[in-house]
Amino acid sequence: MSVDLLWLGLLHISLSALWQVADTQAAFTIDQVTLTVLPGNDVASGTNVILRCEAKVSHSHPQPLTYTFSFLQDDQVMYSKNISDSVVERGLSPARVSNSGRYQCTVRVFDKIKTSYSQALRVTGLQVPMLKVKSDIVSEGDDITATCIAPEETGSLIFLFYENNQEVKRVSSAANSVTTTLAMQKLADIYLHCNYMVLMHPTAGISNKSNTVKVIIRDLDEITPQIRIFSEVNVVEGDRVQIQCKVQNHSGLELFLTKGNTVLYKLHTTFTHSLTVRAEDSGEYVCKAEKGSVQKTAMYRLNVAELFSKPILRMSPGQVFEGERFTLTCSSAVSSLEKIKKVDIKYVLLKEDQRIYSGANYSATASPATNGKYSCMAVAKGVNKTSQPLHSKAKVPVSYPVIRAVEKVIVGQPFKVSCEAENGTLPITYTLLKDHVSVDEKRAEAAHKALFSINSISHPEEIYRFTCQAHNQGPSIKKNSQSLRTDVIVPVSKPVLEPQDFTITEGLDLTLICTVQKGTFPITYTWYHKSAPISFSTQEVRSLEGRYTVKAIERHQRGDYYCEASNYDTEIKRSFSARIGVSLAVWKKVLIGVFCILLLVAIAIVLTVFLKKMSKPRIKKQATELSVKASRPKSGDPMRMSLTLDIEDNTALNGTPCVMGRNVWSEHVSGSDSDDHTDEDSELVQPQEADPSREVSVKKSIEPEYSGQHTEVQVSTPGVSEQAEGQAALEYAQLNNSEQEPA
Repeated sequence: MSVDLLWLGLLHISLSALWQVADTQAAFTIDQVTLTVLPGNDVASGTNVILRCEAKVSHSHPQPLTYTFSFLQDDQVMYSKNISDSVVERGLSPARVSNSGRYQCTVRVFDKIKTSYSQALRVTGLQVPMLKVKSDIVSEGDDITATCIAPEETGSLIFLFYENNQEVKRVSSAANSVTTTLAMQKLADIYLHCNYMVLMHPTAGISNKSNTVKVIIRDLDEITPQIRIFSEVNVVEGDRVQIQCKVQNHSGLELFLTKGNTVLYKLHTTFTHSLTVRAEDSGEYVCKAEKGSVQKTAMYRLNVAELFSKPILRMSPGQVFEGERFTLTCSSAVSSLEKIKKVDIKYVLLKEDQRIYSGANYSATASPATNGKYSCMAVAKGVNKTSQPLHSKAKVPVSYPVIRAVEKVIVGQPFKVSCEAENGTLPITYTLLKDHVSVDEKRAEAAHKALFSINSISHPEEIYRFTCQAHNQGPSIKKNSQSLRTDVIVPVSKPVLEPQDFTITEGLDLTLICTVQKGTFPITYTWYHKSAPISFSTQEVRSLEGRYTVKAIERHQRGDYYCEASNYDTEIKRSFSARIGVSLAVWKKVLIGVFCILLLVAIAIVLTVFLKKMSKPRIKKQATELSVKASRPKSGDPMRMSLTLDIEDNTALNGTPCVMGRNVWSEHVSGSDSDDHTDEDSELVQPQEADPSREVSVKKSIEPEYSGQHTEVQVSTPGVSEQAEGQAALEYAQLNNSEQEPA
């Protein structure tokens, strides 16, 4: 049987799946969804409103479609329904203000959804609420229980409660009614009413007020207490006083006895409180009965006279130094002589609230052990009073101060010193002394030292003339320090650089010495060349003299040098510049000399070769024999023959006069000498044949004279020239005569 049911279930599921597949394969479209509000969009509260949603769908499905309708109010779904009809309605009966809003209708067919246009529904008018109270007669202090109802109203509401037309409370509720408790504002009859407003639609306003309910407040006079004090007429410290607090109705109340903010006693019924009074017990006592929020009080003022005054503790002397004696005295005045006498008052001395001495006077020697908080207690007839505390601390006498320099001391510059006493109670007065004369004074309130400024000192030994003094009114009065001892820095003087204006040979070592006359060691020296610091030249030495050596100086290292000196970050002093010259090395000078000599020798050789080449043609011309030729006769022109002798003095070469000469016969024609000279030159280059007999005769006549002339004529000095000219003229005349003889 179970197997058959299983097969039937599987068959049903298969058919349903096939049907759904057929449905999904059918064609359809949602044409339109329309939402209608009936009877209209604006209605009064209580009207029956119908929301009508209609869907128009085009489809090819043979069976009716299933529609899913959803109604939305302000985008929140308020109602949904699955139906095969294309129209569905939703009623709001009756419509209230909470139904106001914008509505839409959504239709879903299979996987397609379409939404209508929104429609606004405005419902106006609120219901008149109704107020009820649990009891209209309440006792003073009791709460009033009230309920406000808004019949047939829907939605979240805010209820407002009023006492005598004054709003006293607001309560929110999701229902159309609320119950709350109200506290009475004053002891009188109260008139209550309420109203409400819709939380989600505040623009709808507040409803009309409800009915008014009168609440009668009943006064609780039966719980009003009474207070009484049983004592003598004049109450004095030490008297026993009884205070009674009484009430008629004890039901559900609490009874308190208070003074100021202090509760002295508490009970739920009438009671009596007893105490031994003191002067500070004077004041107002209150008996208070409390039931719920209702309080009733009764008050009584008690005055207590002093038996004796509050003791006063004094120390003498007021300020005490360690090692000095001091006395503590406790005293009190009798206020009620009829009760006690002065001798009846006993005193106890307390230190740190511990009893240390019985009596009015206490003496001790001040020390660190006696420092602390003291007080005294006066006791009489069971009354004890304690004085105000007295804090005692023995002052410490000032110790010998120590004077120190707090910064570098540099001659000629201001500096600061401190004067400090290691021990001593503040305030301490410090005085700076120079040669035991006060220079400055300062009072130290918060520290054990004082700082003084000193303008300057002119020399190191002046530092020992400063001392300081300290005092704090102690028994030893004033204490003086030792003399100030500290290192004094003497700034360096203006340095001097040596050598000055010195010339050194290239390649040698140059030692620059920078010297100062004074200055505290160590001193830092730096050398500069042409205003630039020399690399690795800075040195710190414990000497008044610094040395820097320029190894194997070169020509480019000549120029101006200077040095700077300083110590301990004082002012840097600079020397005057020294000009250092660098001459050439000896081997360079020798090389230049050799080069010059070789250059001169080369020039001499060139000149000698040149002169020899120039003298060879002249020697050849001088060796040529004198040639004589006859000028061609010209009509009217006399024939003229000239002899030219060239004489060269070769004495410088061989020491023997040497005469080289040549005879040149020239024929001068009156007229253009230049033309004749040209012709003669051409004739000398290409001589014509002469008559042999004529030539022979000429040679014979010339040879003797030429031979004589050759040995006699030597021109090397000025005065001989005239003789040479005369001799030449004589030779010319002899030659001319010898030529004319054959004619």
